[in-house]
Amino acid sequence: MNVTRQIQMRTLITMANVLLLFACSKVSNKIPENGNAESGFDTALASISRDNIQSSINYLAADEREGRMTGSRGYNESAQYVANKFAAMGLEPGGTEEWLQQVPFITRMLDVENSGVTLHKSTGDVDLEWAKDQIIYADRLRTENRIRAEVVFAGFGVHAPELGYSDFDEIDVSGKIVAMFSGAPATFPSTERAHYSSGRTKAAELVRRGAIGQIGLMSRLAERLDPWENWTQNLGTQPGMSWIDESGEVADFHPELQGDATFNRHSAEQLFEGSSLTFEEALDAADEARPLSTALDIEVTMYRRAEHERITSPNVVGILRGRDPELTNEYVVYSTHLDHLGTGVPVDGDSIYNGLYDNALGVAVTIEIARTFASLSVPPRRSIVFVAVTGEEEKLAGSDYFAHYPTVPSSAIVANVNIDMPMFLFPMNTVTGYGAEHSSLEGLTTEEARKEGFEYILDPFPDQVYFIRSDQYSFVRQGIPSVYLAEGIGSSDPAVDGRAVLDAFFAEHYHQPSDDLSQPIEWETALRFSRAGARIGYRIAMEDQRPTWNEGDFFGEKFGH
Repeated sequence: MNVTRQIQMRTLITMANVLLLFACSKVSNKIPENGNAESGFDTALASISRDNIQSSINYLAADEREGRMTGSRGYNESAQYVANKFAAMGLEPGGTEEWLQQVPFITRMLDVENSGVTLHKSTGDVDLEWAKDQIIYADRLRTENRIRAEVVFAGFGVHAPELGYSDFDEIDVSGKIVAMFSGAPATFPSTERAHYSSGRTKAAELVRRGAIGQIGLMSRLAERLDPWENWTQNLGTQPGMSWIDESGEVADFHPELQGDATFNRHSAEQLFEGSSLTFEEALDAADEARPLSTALDIEVTMYRRAEHERITSPNVVGILRGRDPELTNEYVVYSTHLDHLGTGVPVDGDSIYNGLYDNALGVAVTIEIARTFASLSVPPRRSIVFVAVTGEEEKLAGSDYFAHYPTVPSSAIVANVNIDMPMFLFPMNTVTGYGAEHSSLEGLTTEEARKEGFEYILDPFPDQVYFIRSDQYSFVRQGIPSVYLAEGIGSSDPAVDGRAVLDAFFAEHYHQPSDDLSQPIEWETALRFSRAGARIGYRIAMEDQRPTWNEGDFFGEKFGH
């Protein structure tokens, strides 16, 4: 064949390949069962590596990181580690300062000696001891304040008319301190129950009704799940934190609520002594999910003094640009929290709360998913944002800030995939996707998880209200369909009871120094889970249509745009 003929043939072949690539970019939303060979997705999935994940957790959960407390040296080192990983794999910086989005915080530390709670009983005043009888919380902004007011009991403090339930029908809380149980009625659907258990949901309702303070009470379920000694273990060792918005306001701060405390059972019983209702009767009503409210015929004084400081702590953001000119300006956001609890009260001589499972492992998995996407020869159609957030242990502060002030257009975020504390303690054959059932994400999550040998199940732990305890909830509240991919309870080994294994971990190691590199990892499960997490995001990024809330869905109606 002469040279001219060879050039002509090569030109034709090149043009054909270009046309084929263009056609692939316009394919339907269906992804072949064996992945997307043209993009190298199968090859990339197969490269997900135990060694890479292990390397990341060895760094993030090391004692040298000192528990990655928001704003600490160990956290900042961890943030730089993630940024370096994103840079090495070729992502684009997605922060406001290269890879970083600095989150402004105001910290608060209670002055215990000058804070307290007094019950004004008919038999005389009773001062409740901090940590032993009550926990009074530092004000988010004010240095000092004091209130004295009547106390009313309002069940769970829940007003949910769409579920036919209200704790406020028989009581006026205006100008009062409201005592209420934590949580929400067990008869509510799982995620709605979680939403109405949220402290921010309850506080907003109290303010709307004119209350001036709140006292949290522990139901029998709450005592069983989180005993008083757990509440007080690290009390006073680390400050609380709230993020500050661009106008300088403190997030979720309600100045109308001038007192905030939690009582143990003995203190709660004293609250009810002079009323027509006993505390046991109130507990019974909570167990039965029955609205019950009454005035308690007692006044309470709450006074507190606090010290405040302003700090910053960064989210880390990387972006992989999509290939489709029509969809590249839409974004799938992967989130995972980088912070943990720092250092605290020693347990068996160990004061470093390393947070291997919570959430060094989740970050490591997310980094590996990001590397998988970055290695594709042909990127997905939509762009992918990977964000390691700060302040999750501070009521989801970092993700809440990002969701309010995303570094990409908020209207262009089509979905959130959240990875937090994946528990690889046994050979797992089920996963759950908290929140997926509210949108079109449930179907694709089910299908993509099944490709890695997992059956999708609904929330196996509704009492724990995990739906509001992780970062996808921040995106849900901004109207973005979200899924928090997490472990299920099913075991492929019939000799292993998955629920029992998880219950044991949470009882012994959750938020304890023992959640460290000594914990076992079932690696075959970890790798399949990581591949499933990558598949879900890839599927979303390749679909013709962005995810949608289910018609008439509770969260779609409440938060959807």
